[in-house]
Amino acid sequence: MRPFACAALPGAVLFVLLAAGCASRAPAPVDDRRPVPTAQPRLPILQPTPVPGAGPGTYVVKRGDTLYSIALEHGSDYRELAQLNKLDDPSKIRVGQELRIPAAEERPVAQVGTARPSREIESRPLNSSSQSSSSTGSSSPAQAAADPGMKTSPKALRLPYSEQNLASLSRGDTRTETRPEAKPEPKPEPAKPAPAADRDPDAIDFAWPARGKVMQGFAEPNNKGLDIAGKPGDPVLAAASGRVMYTGTGIRGYGKLIVIKHDNNFNSVYAHNREILVKEGQNVTRGQRIAELGDTDADAPKLHFEIRKSGKPVDPAKYLPSASP
Repeated sequence: MRPFACAALPGAVLFVLLAAGCASRAPAPVDDRRPVPTAQPRLPILQPTPVPGAGPGTYVVKRGDTLYSIALEHGSDYRELAQLNKLDDPSKIRVGQELRIPAAEERPVAQVGTARPSREIESRPLNSSSQSSSSTGSSSPAQAAADPGMKTSPKALRLPYSEQNLASLSRGDTRTETRPEAKPEPKPEPAKPAPAADRDPDAIDFAWPARGKVMQGFAEPNNKGLDIAGKPGDPVLAAASGRVMYTGTGIRGYGKLIVIKHDNNFNSVYAHNREILVKEGQNVTRGQRIAELGDTDADAPKLHFEIRKSGKPVDPAKYLPSASP
């Protein structure tokens, strides 16, 4: 038994030595040939596209619009709009097109009416030099004070008639107390009518543009002005002084149309005319005949009259005299 155990001992030692040698070796390198993933590019963050016409001072063209109607609704001159938006032909605009509308401060400020300058009130003292140098040759108070030889006092006294005052005057006694003359009390001035509470402080003097009965009054949005009945050929008059801003048939529903620009951002509109007697750019005066009443684009002869402030229709009855001529 013992010789067999001794013979087996070298083999066990050899196995341990081999195991120790394998453990001391470094692991073989591993070559990873899998494709390396590339970095994905970051997509830009898209900002929301602004809606056309959403900002102030812009307008998006709708179906049925013309440059003339857009100008009327915003109180602008169509030529000004065409120049601002670089339009060679005012008649060529498309639906969805965004137009720039000039703000009030961008519009040229000009007085187009006949403004009357206020006259200053000149005040003069009662003892002016003009009175002192009158034809009677009387000297001024300053000259009288400078001349020591001129008597300026005592002044004569006016006494009411009574026996006591008469006796005092006969004795030469002027020390009698006098009562001041009663001055008439000033009459109170008649009270001036207070201005209406809804009176527009920017209002100018408008006159009736035609003689006739008012067929329909102001009722926005159905009727943006007054409809005045008349006969074909009746005179249509300028309601106030100003400059003719537009003449033509470029706005549907108005027929032959005239638009006049006035002071304080007011415009007046005259529609359905038979004949137009003025031209664009012409200055007109209040009461001047500008057209003949007609029925163009209307169901009966009438004048459709509007007053607009900064493009917004206002009730003409609040600006016209109380009664039509």
